[in-house]
Amino acid sequence: MIASQLLAYVAILVLCIVKVSTLDTFIAAVYEHAVVIPNISLIPANHEKALALMNQNLDLLERAISSAAKQGAHIIVTPEDGIYGWRFISRNAIYPYLEDIPDPQVNWIPCNDPHRFGRTPVQNRLSCLAKDNSIYVVANIGDKKPCNASDPQCPLDGRYQYNTNVVYDSEGKLVARYHKENLFMSEIQFNSPKRPEVVTFDTKFGRFGIFTCFDILFHDPAVTLVKDFHVDTILFPTAWMNVLPHLSAVEFHSAWAMGMGVNFLAANLHHPLMKMTGSGIYAPDSPKAFHYDMKTEEGKLLLSQLHTHPQRPVVHWSSYASSVKAHAPGNQEFKGTVFFDEYTFVELLGVTGNYTVCQRDLCCHLSYKMSEKRSDELYALGAFDGLHTVEGTYYLQICTLLKCKTTDPSTCGQSVETASTRFEEFSLSGTFGTQYVFPEVLLSEVQLAPGEFQVSSDGQLSSLKPTSGPVLTVTLFGRWYDKDQTLTTSSDLIAQAKSVLMLMQTVVSHLLIWWNN
Repeated sequence: MIASQLLAYVAILVLCIVKVSTLDTFIAAVYEHAVVIPNISLIPANHEKALALMNQNLDLLERAISSAAKQGAHIIVTPEDGIYGWRFISRNAIYPYLEDIPDPQVNWIPCNDPHRFGRTPVQNRLSCLAKDNSIYVVANIGDKKPCNASDPQCPLDGRYQYNTNVVYDSEGKLVARYHKENLFMSEIQFNSPKRPEVVTFDTKFGRFGIFTCFDILFHDPAVTLVKDFHVDTILFPTAWMNVLPHLSAVEFHSAWAMGMGVNFLAANLHHPLMKMTGSGIYAPDSPKAFHYDMKTEEGKLLLSQLHTHPQRPVVHWSSYASSVKAHAPGNQEFKGTVFFDEYTFVELLGVTGNYTVCQRDLCCHLSYKMSEKRSDELYALGAFDGLHTVEGTYYLQICTLLKCKTTDPSTCGQSVETASTRFEEFSLSGTFGTQYVFPEVLLSEVQLAPGEFQVSSDGQLSSLKPTSGPVLTVTLFGRWYDKDQTLTTSSDLIAQAKSVLMLMQTVVSHLLIWWNN
């Protein structure tokens, strides 16, 4: 009897401890960092010069980390390339900035044992920043791992170099290390890991997963973390160059959080000349804090409270669209190019209307009411169902209401940042073949519309109230991962060749800007 009472008491005590040690909410922080970048040189910097530059950036990050901690933040995310920038024209150029980052299973607090794994000054400093401020710190640095001829994949220089995220807990312990899987086309200085890494860690304020920048457009590890490992919050260091109309940072990252049903902490670099800005703290129901600034050169710290375990609503994305009768367009369809992809468009002719536009297996339905039909602005409904093959290969199904750059239909799909037309109401849906759809609503001056729209369980993206600002785009951005490797027709191959040529021209112009600044 006494033994059973004792066991019951212990069970109650354990339950109380578990409840006390978990939090229903937490405070998240992200820092958009105006990174100090190295001068371009054909001769690699020495270790001392490289460390001096990294310490300049760490000084700036330290201020943000300290400020976030003083405001009660439990975790802070800093950007990709935030410690050394991105101006590296070869593997050798970035090598002096790299450190050997051990597997977190070694149970290491660099701040307490700085010499355990050789020369690791950046890791030591990050660890101390986390420990001294009692906050989880997420940072992006470079990892190096030696290899030899016994490894058939070993690079010719005898080492692997990885774009790497690290996480230190509030005691300074290394708790996560992630090597970026999907390298952007310009990341010639890095290797992808031999197999995709799925990295999670648990805290008293939820389970976290981590990936980097371009990873967000692919299934592994991004979708796997949510679907199979059931993370609550994604940590996302990025060096994101904004691409309108559908891939500006705040627009797409907030949409991914809503579409996947997770919290999403996105920290971007701040470098307007390279179109790098846009950070945010996003929950599945709405953006909580975001920042987009093309006018100043200053960094920005964001904080917001989030639920530890956010709700994940189930959406059947094609349910509504498959049940409605297609609306006759009443005007001629036309083609337009959006980020090198050829869309099928139909012009919105009236102040109110119902339209349908289709491409291949995707039909997009729109009902809307404008505040006024202006003669100096053109809006169109577009559909794209195909393989994007430019800076990466990924299959898209997209329904989009967008403002064209001018009243000339040939400009529909071009980048535009301002508008004058508000919408009283809208409802957009599509016959998607994928369950992965990300809802976007973007207003003039690249602003989000928190609390102004909803996604219903049958797949409608609809307004809750008149838009607070003029509309740039209302979009359902679908990713069909299973079709990523499929070129279906010869016309796809021709379109790919044209897209690559156009991209090369764009890259050359960006490289000239990059080199001269």
